[in-house]
Amino acid sequence: MTAGRDQHGKDRSEGGKRSAMTRDSDPGDGPAAETVHPAPVHGEMARGTAVIATALKTLPGSPGVYRMLDRRGDALYVGKAKNLKKRVSSYCQGDRLPHRLQRMVASTVSLEVVTTHTETEALLLESNMIKRLKPRYNVLLRDDKSFPYILIADDHEFPQIVKHRGARGRAGAYFGPFASAGAVNRTVTALEKGFLLRSCNDGVFSIRTRPCLMYQIKRCSAPCVGRIAAGDYAELVRQARDFLTGRSHGLQEQLAGAMQAASDQRDYEVAAVYRDRIQALTQVQSRQDINLEGLDDADVVAAHQQAGETSVQVFFFRAGRNYGNRAYFPRHDKTLSPEEVLSAFVPQFYENKPVPKIILLSHALNDQSLIAEALSSRAGRRIKFLKPARGAKRKLVEHALNNARDALARRLAESSAQRALMEGLADRLGLDGPPARIEVYDNSHISGSDPYGAMIVAGSEGFVKNAYRKYRIKHAIKPEGGDDTAMMREVLTRRFSRALKEDPERESGQWPDLLLIDGGKGQLSAVRAALADLGLSDIPAAGIAKGPERDAGREQIFLAGRGRPLLLEPRDPVLYFLQRLRDEAHRFVIGSHRMGRTKTRLRSVLDGVPGIGAKRKKALLHRFGSAQAVARAGLADLESVEGINKVVAKKVYDYFHSDG
Repeated sequence: MTAGRDQHGKDRSEGGKRSAMTRDSDPGDGPAAETVHPAPVHGEMARGTAVIATALKTLPGSPGVYRMLDRRGDALYVGKAKNLKKRVSSYCQGDRLPHRLQRMVASTVSLEVVTTHTETEALLLESNMIKRLKPRYNVLLRDDKSFPYILIADDHEFPQIVKHRGARGRAGAYFGPFASAGAVNRTVTALEKGFLLRSCNDGVFSIRTRPCLMYQIKRCSAPCVGRIAAGDYAELVRQARDFLTGRSHGLQEQLAGAMQAASDQRDYEVAAVYRDRIQALTQVQSRQDINLEGLDDADVVAAHQQAGETSVQVFFFRAGRNYGNRAYFPRHDKTLSPEEVLSAFVPQFYENKPVPKIILLSHALNDQSLIAEALSSRAGRRIKFLKPARGAKRKLVEHALNNARDALARRLAESSAQRALMEGLADRLGLDGPPARIEVYDNSHISGSDPYGAMIVAGSEGFVKNAYRKYRIKHAIKPEGGDDTAMMREVLTRRFSRALKEDPERESGQWPDLLLIDGGKGQLSAVRAALADLGLSDIPAAGIAKGPERDAGREQIFLAGRGRPLLLEPRDPVLYFLQRLRDEAHRFVIGSHRMGRTKTRLRSVLDGVPGIGAKRKKALLHRFGSAQAVARAGLADLESVEGINKVVAKKVYDYFHSDG
């Protein structure tokens, strides 16, 4: 890559559009509020330029990836280059750089590089680093959820069909990706009806003595108790794989013929089984309503821009069937074009996902041939980008564009409403301005057992779920039960002690503009005391408690320094907003508490058994399916578990069956 051009080939020296971020906000998956920053002073700019100039002396002229780091060692920007020396030298142009790049250079205190053999390797490494480091000045895609797949496992005589997420460590055939868990669940249910494959785990399968409910409702052929021969079950597995790989037409004709033959022989019960299977498979196809003949494995990626924000819509087609779609809202500079956003989006999106043979695009990518080469290298086969101009493929792209346009319109409307609520909240509580970050705290316990505290975060775009935190209460427990005010004080002390240690200057954007506490005067006083002990009395805090007789429509708002609680009108949108925040914190902390309680119960059942560590416990649970099943297992069954010898098996058996 030549000097003076950014990572997607746009001219920097002439003030063209850049891949630099414009916001110093949390790198979430949605648009952040634009922040206006003053231009860096000359001294700061000079220091940053000097750092880069010093690094230039030792930079090679080979391909690679460079990282600009701030004083905390956090990545400001990650870029790739065909020639590192030439590319990085473009940042030494001082006042000729656009304003935002000047701020980036002014914040740079060090520069690190990794050389690669080719520019293709540099592109792959760049996308990996961007996703991992989330640099402030790159286009950022927040995509922390893996896509669900359907797995037909191969590690058992009678293969299991299940929904699967994550690494493909288990032997078998994977079908997908599906856009949502709901789409997978519906398809798995239909496939169970259509092919009668088991979905139970191997532990449950091995201990069955009679058919389960799935057999009774005609969603399994009960191979666990010999209701179907291994050869016949293998044929059902083959049919299921054919259906999922697009060879369904002949299969449905075959099933229709078998149904007719059974009907002709007046074996109506068997005919009804074939009828139900055909209906189940037809149901799968009817839900996939945007199918295109001749399109095998392909993704459709379309981008729409409005008000400086971009919505990217991705549709998944596998074996000629539509597996759903998902919307993304990458964070980026408002000046970037759709081509530039997609050019950064595509490598990041496929960094940890299988790549289809064809990717249909609404806009051509910058460095499209290079990105195609990089993805082909990762996939081990040729990947082709197409920007169709007419025909059925163009209609698919237009359909994706319409979805992107609608998704962005909804998001902008929600953002506008959220901003209005923030302004109303600031007005009601007497804040200096609309809060950009609200932190809400709540506790949960049962008479002091398994106590948890939790923090949720809301901003100008709604809930920021990647910022949620849960706290296992360590000290604020009384023998006779829980002490809510002490728990709240412990949580706040831990949260802000760490914040002071990691970001004492409050420059990270992770400091709240408002604390909201689920509770009344007591909890609010504990919070104010905890903040005062840390020298943080300047952070506004409020408590929200239900009104007289726990009336959920008459919440009382407690403010520091105000004697009487604030009562909002029952239909005030700000009151609804506060209730929503409080309820979300309550939902999150209850979930954390229940999870902790479940772990405690599990520990109390198996962790007390002599000779049972983590590895053996895992083997037992994998074999029997639950701790209760382990407790019911016979001695011979325990001895058959891998890693459990006769001595250990006897200890486990005696532990659960001794009279003491």
